[in-house]
Amino acid sequence: MADINIGGLPDGPAQSTTASKPQSHEPIWDLIELLFFAYRDFVSDPDDVLAKFGFGRAHHRVMHFVNRHPGIKVADLLDVLKITKQSLGRVLKQLVDEGYVTQKEGENDRRQRLLYVTPKGEQLAMKLAGLQTERIARALGELGPGAHEAARRFLVAMIDADGRDSVQRLIARADRARRPRT
Repeated sequence: MADINIGGLPDGPAQSTTASKPQSHEPIWDLIELLFFAYRDFVSDPDDVLAKFGFGRAHHRVMHFVNRHPGIKVADLLDVLKITKQSLGRVLKQLVDEGYVTQKEGENDRRQRLLYVTPKGEQLAMKLAGLQTERIARALGELGPGAHEAARRFLVAMIDADGRDSVQRLIARADRARRPRT
């Protein structure tokens, strides 16, 4: 996949500093494969919708983050997605040309390009999020009380330690912006 930037791979198994690390060097095959299959199915419903528009997963990721973070700078979106400027440019051009995203210059710095979903873009982004929310809700429902928080802790722990705080701040900022004002 051209959008993936891969650094050097470690020579041996990843070492963990937590008390729960496996005692052997055997890969945790079941969880590795479950993550692959879970991701495959998590994106399958949105993939079907996106295919009808000639869009792919890169379009989905852009739509998701622009919808969740109205006015996000292109530079910040590049940092969030960890893709090349060229890859983002191709996807953004298509989304702008087809009326799903709009770009505006920054008020204080006209060199900034700020991104917003259009009403049409918001409708698509919310449809995709709705499909994924249904899948997540079904899975959490099967697990019972406390499942949401346990899943959240697990997923945060899967993020590189040096990026966890910024990811959690990004999510919290979007959550606060979406809450209705009372």
